[in-house]
Amino acid sequence: MGELNLYGVYVPILLIQSMLAYILLKIVMMATDRLVDQGWIAWPSLFNLCLYAVLIFLVHWLFILSGI
Repeated sequence: MGELNLYGVYVPILLIQSMLAYILLKIVMMATDRLVDQGWIAWPSLFNLCLYAVLIFLVHWLFILSGI
């Protein structure tokens, strides 16, 4: 993975990726909340956990492709 040096403070790349995935999750949750209210999603907590795992994978994959 690696680290990013910000003014002498080492920040893990995984932390940055997880923060980006969390921001994306909050944006996607705005759309999926309607599905939860309508009853299309049985277990919203499990759905959101799986959605977060998929988003972390996608963000990590984009970081690998970009070469960061």
